[in-house]
Amino acid sequence: MRPARDPGAALGGPIPVYRGPGGGWDEVRESLTRRGSAVLVAGLGDWVPRERPPADGPGGEYPGDRAVLGRDWARYQAMSHEQVRERFLASRLLLKTAAGAALQAPPETVDLAYKLGGRPYLRGCDQVDISLSHTEDLLVVGLTRCGWIGVDAEVADRTLLGTGAERQICTPYEAAQLELLEPGRRNPALVRLWTLKEAYSKAIGQGLRFRFTEFGFATGAERVQVLRPDGSPGTGGEWSFGTWAVTGYTVSVALFDAGFDETADIAARTMLDDGLVDALIGPERALASGV
Repeated sequence: MRPARDPGAALGGPIPVYRGPGGGWDEVRESLTRRGSAVLVAGLGDWVPRERPPADGPGGEYPGDRAVLGRDWARYQAMSHEQVRERFLASRLLLKTAAGAALQAPPETVDLAYKLGGRPYLRGCDQVDISLSHTEDLLVVGLTRCGWIGVDAEVADRTLLGTGAERQICTPYEAAQLELLEPGRRNPALVRLWTLKEAYSKAIGQGLRFRFTEFGFATGAERVQVLRPDGSPGTGGEWSFGTWAVTGYTVSVALFDAGFDETADIAARTMLDDGLVDALIGPERALASGV
């Protein structure tokens, strides 16, 4: 078991990025070089402005949406709800531009594909793991060359407490810990738990298929780690977690350090990601997670 890492050293803080050459990409590349990972945040309007230059017209600043979306273009065209279309377009443009920045390649050359269950990955470039989250006007992308990453975001003041959500989210240990908090701190703590669980589930490739009552987190621990339902440790120092407040949202990230170095041969991981059926992904990643 590797020793616990400093989450700040492993993850840094969220990097705001905007569409265009001045959008913070140097900071993203520096974070990937120094830390091996980066978490990006952006506003929906930054990536689908209400008025923007023609996608392929003279003087247009950006590549055409169709070229960047690639295989997602048909899916985008089939969407009828304007808000759904807008969020889908913005999130994929951000994700592919971020991946392109990491790979130092034009975003339209990045081949975005999806695993069983819908988790995005970079086809032919499995040494970089990616994660995506969006809610209302916030977009979040996670990138890592260290192992696996999951990100999630939620409106910070979303009401969860008293709605019955606790029974779907909390382990017995977490429910008892929430009761010990001052009343005004309970709902924010529950939102934080929700985003941490979403991020962790995405990182291990399970999403909502992994029941949130089967694993948990402490409400006030200095070092965040996965706990079993009774509160005993469930993971070791190979996992790092972070939670931040971002302009009215709560953003969390889960990062698994697989121990890759810059020259490591990760062909085995490539086979795990692309070659195994969903039934085998769960046991393999559950073993690595320690839960």
